[in-house]
Amino acid sequence: MASVKHAGKAGASYLLSFLKWAAVGVGVGCIVGLAGVGFAYAMQLVTAARTAVPLLVLGLPLCGAAIVFLYHRAGVRNSRGTNLVLLSVRSEEDIPLRMAPLIFIGTALTHLFGGSAGREGAALQLGGSIAQNLGKLLKMNKKELHVVTMAGMSACFTALFGTPLTATVFAMEVVSVGAMYYSALVPCATASVTAYAVATLCGLPPERFAITGIPEAFSPLTALRVGALAALAALVSILFCVTLKYTGKLYTKWFSNAYIKAAVGGVIIAALSLLLYALTGKFAFNGAGMDVVAAALDGQADGYAFLLKILFTALTLEAGFKGGEIVPTFYIGSTFGCFAGPFLGLPPSFSAALGLMSLFCGVTNCPITSIFLSLELFGGEGLLWYLLSAAVSYMLSGYFGLYSQQKILYSKELPEFIDATCK
Repeated sequence: MASVKHAGKAGASYLLSFLKWAAVGVGVGCIVGLAGVGFAYAMQLVTAARTAVPLLVLGLPLCGAAIVFLYHRAGVRNSRGTNLVLLSVRSEEDIPLRMAPLIFIGTALTHLFGGSAGREGAALQLGGSIAQNLGKLLKMNKKELHVVTMAGMSACFTALFGTPLTATVFAMEVVSVGAMYYSALVPCATASVTAYAVATLCGLPPERFAITGIPEAFSPLTALRVGALAALAALVSILFCVTLKYTGKLYTKWFSNAYIKAAVGGVIIAALSLLLYALTGKFAFNGAGMDVVAAALDGQADGYAFLLKILFTALTLEAGFKGGEIVPTFYIGSTFGCFAGPFLGLPPSFSAALGLMSLFCGVTNCPITSIFLSLELFGGEGLLWYLLSAAVSYMLSGYFGLYSQQKILYSKELPEFIDATCK
């Protein structure tokens, strides 16, 4: 009888916990989802303005100095960006609420004037900041704040990309490689689904791409080709991470003043943009570049595009401009795959999809998220090949990554605890 009573109490406790976190997830999904939708429309507006007036790139030096000024006026001297969000999930580090408007405005300015950056880093910071401070209003303890922060990350990522599966798993997987935060599954899932509904009701379409040339049947030769492309993408992911790291070191070495660093970075990017426009007749490496991603996934990309996007993104983000690295990762991966795949005997559109997903996996160290990403962006027809690509890229990308505060808890080679940080 005692065991029955104990089981009944335990069941009631689980039910109450489920109802609590489901309600929190829905609330976070509504609030953060609306913020994400607003941010997405703001990105569309500034991108349209920059496209209409491409010479806005000449204002990048002033834009960079303005962003530094805004952060300094808000009391933020050392902006850690997405790293702060990751750190806050596994420590008692707080995300100030002022980070939400700062990253919103900073990313919008960066995109308006043609800096090469994404939007998901801003989404993670925006969602994490809003959700964590909502948790504080609800008097949550530190461990509960960790969970609600992940729910906010999922909600804002979903609102921007329309990928609730990816966003749910990404928030749980990205913080500590080798250890998934399953306790956050209910709030992350409900927040993601709610944010997806909010974005849909607000008329924001999800990112989806039609891929051609997917092999209809398995063959060992195709598997070797796919594995080879994923291995090459893993090397490109390392190149991207190393370029970001050493560009940042060079900026810091040469320019100790944050205003000068941002202004000089703006001058360099503007000069390179004008030079490439004179050579190619287009500004192809400014902003997020989702139009280039779409073209690559349709089978069209310049062979040099992925290298120049790496350079532009490193020069932008390490100078102090705001934004994320994931959309540039999509750009780099898709253009590289579209270029390299045909040399291996793979169709360009299919190769672009493999490259995008493999590079994302390599720089984030999130293979499960990567598989869900391919499923949501490209459909399930090539799922077997995306699975193979994720496995190869995850192993061969080593311990490099975009986020210095991402923990590598378990070895990629053996089931052993290593507790390291990304290179």
